[in-house]
Formats: sequence, C-alpha cells, structure tokens
Amino acid sequence: MQVQGVLVFVYFYLLCPTNIIGLWWAVGSPLVMDPNSICRKSRRLAGKQREICRNEIEIVEEVANGAKLALAECQYQFRNRKWNCTTSRRTLARVLRRDTRESAFVYAVTAAGVVYAVTEACSMGNLLQCTCDNNIQDITTDGEWEWGGCGDNVDFGYKKSKEFMDARKKKRRGDITTIIQLHNNDAGRMAVKGDMRSECKCHGLSGSCTLKTCWLKMPIFRQVGLALKEKFDGAIKVIGTNDGKGVQPEEDTIKPQNSLDLIYSENSPNFCKRNRKHGSLGTRGRMCDPSSMGVGGCDLLCCHRGYEKETVHVRENCKCRFIWCCDVICETCESTKDIYRCL
Repeated sequence: MQVQGVLVFVYFYLLCPTNIIGLWWAVGSPLVMDPNSICRKSRRLAGKQREICRNEIEIVEEVANGAKLALAECQYQFRNRKWNCTTSRRTLARVLRRDTRESAFVYAVTAAGVVYAVTEACSMGNLLQCTCDNNIQDITTDGEWEWGGCGDNVDFGYKKSKEFMDARKKKRRGDITTIIQLHNNDAGRMAVKGDMRSECKCHGLSGSCTLKTCWLKMPIFRQVGLALKEKFDGAIKVIGTNDGKGVQPEEDTIKPQNSLDLIYSENSPNFCKRNRKHGSLGTRGRMCDPSSMGVGGCDLLCCHRGYEKETVHVRENCKCRFIWCCDVICETCESTKDIYRCL
C-alpha cells in the first residue's frame, strides 16, 4: 500500500453499530484504528512504531484514545461548516490526500489528541513508563509559593506522539507534503504543551494561604480545539523554497509561518457539492439556522440553493421532580418542532 502522508497510517476505522466510522488517525496508509489491529499490521509500520507495538502496547491504546478525542473535537469545531469532519463513506481518507486547510487541522488536532491522552494516562498512573511530572523543583519562585505536587508529564506525551506520528516521515528535498505534515503535527503538539496552566493548593493554619504549592496541568481539550480552529482560520498557504528544504508563504506580503501556525499548499475543494474524489458529501440535507447570517446559517451552509422547513414530532422528558431520596421522576411530553434543511 502506497504511503500517502504522515497522518494516514492509523486511519480507519472503528465501525460502531450505527455504521458511523468512529475513528481515524494516520501515519502513512489506511488502517483499522484499534490498538490490536494497528499492531497486527506491523509490517507496514516504521521502525519506531513497530518497536512501540512490540514493547509498549499500552501506549498504542492511548494513541487510539487520543485519536477518538481528536475526532470528536474536530466534529465539534466544524459542526456548522460545509465540511464538518465527517468520516462517513471514507471521505476523511480522501480529504487527507491533499495538503489543504482541512487536512492541516486534522493532522494537528490528532497530534494534540495523542499528546493529551498519553499525558493524562501518565498522570492517572495507567502507564508503567511514566508518572506525573514532579521534576520541576528548580523553577524560581517569589517566596510566597513553591513548585511541588505532581503536574502533567506533557514532555512524555509529546515524545510519544512525535515518535508514533512522525516515524514514517523524513524530510526529503522537494517533498513539500512531508514538510507540511510534520509542521502541522508539531503545531498540534505545541497547542497542548504551550498552553500549560498552573494549579495551586493553599497551606496554612485555619485555612490561611501563607504558602501555596503549585504544579502544571494541561488545558481542557476544548481549549486546545478552539486554539487550533483559530489557527485553521488564519492558516498560511505555502510553496517550497528554492533549495527544496523548506516552505515559505506563497504571497510575499504574508509573514513567514512560525511553529504554531497551520500551513497548507492546496486550495480546499468546493464542499457545497458532492465530490467523491475530494471527499465532499455536499451540504444537501444538512440542518441549518435561517436566522443566522454567519456560519451555520442557511444562506451560507446551503450555498444559496435554498432550504425547506420540516415539522417533526419530538418526545422529551418534562415536568421532572425530585423524590427524596434519590430519584428524579419525569413525564414524557410530545411537541412539534420546525427544522430547516438545505436543498
């Protein structure tokens, strides 16, 4: 199987009972995304990936967990857009074949998800290879608080994400796809590592806070997703440099990309219409909001084709009351609701 790009190896799929492809992630070519299946394909894995599969299968499980986390975040961030990060009908595999804004986000958020899942597993004591991070005693303080406790070991999560996601890809002269994918992978990892926050606990008599012990924690993953979505909106289109060793902005007026930016080299397809080759399902039948003039509004989401109203019957819990102790009793109410779908 020909290698497509950095994020296509742990790619497809966990099929859930509703026939929704629930997991992707990639480092080379389409693959079933559950830990055992990843490692059964070990002949297709690069050296470091093969080593992790043989010696650290629990790390592979966290890679899969990180991919699930990333997929859910991708679908949340793009829920109201023409491209909504769907995995239906293997469309995501086709999206990843091109170096567009969308594939840049997928690579970045997946790398971030793997960092997050591995780091969280360290902090919870689920991995023998690592613990939480208590090696920060040498940071200077102002005397009113001190570093201590046990923070999130993001360096270990970063390392394992890099080893597994970047293993197949080596920068070659003129290989702009590899350069772009490795850059976006690292931008995703840095979205986690660069946004660590301090948490503190007070110490002192009678609840006073004469001394605080502080440690570093990861942000919530939604915050990571929001940050990467902002980078998607401001992604920089690049071309290869003359020496074939790097990339630069296509337009001279655009500032050079930094390590946190998302970059791409190909324009996105028209996601308004179905296009099997490019992984677009179109927007026909998508629900929209006629009162919104922005993203998710019927004009934009329906690509000015119009929309139709549909009245649906809804059954939901209502008139709920708390019964001591400890039940909540609800009635079932029926009502009608108007929804709008793109033509």
